[in-house]
Amino acid sequence: MKRLFADTSYWIALTNSFDQYHVKAVEVSSALGNCRLFTTEAVLTEFLNALADKAPLVRAAAVETVETILKNSQVTVIPHSRRTFSRSLAFYKARPDKGYSLTDCGSMLLMRERRLREALTTDRHFEQEGFIALLRNR
Repeated sequence: MKRLFADTSYWIALTNSFDQYHVKAVEVSSALGNCRLFTTEAVLTEFLNALADKAPLVRAAAVETVETILKNSQVTVIPHSRRTFSRSLAFYKARPDKGYSLTDCGSMLLMRERRLREALTTDRHFEQEGFIALLRNR
């Protein structure tokens, strides 16, 4: 079974039909087939924060998306912990020349731990760490 990491930009693109990557996210999702997705509580927090000031329908869709993700047996949501925060902070500190968010740092560490190579993301930072960003235009 294929195993992928789902990043904030993927959830935004999938949920917000006005997002520039919406069509690509829908196309990629349709082609996934039987697949296990991994994401984190930090990613879902970042996702909700990103859509907090959008139109009420978009905000409602964001809440519905998170509720659906949490119920989906094909999606593993990794909880945030003090250990996760500390490890992410150390990675963030070790990359002063990069523009990685703390959420990105935690996501990349998770991908390494779970031996995930591909991410549903538009974020070039994942490519800078050697991962494949499936929503990036090549």
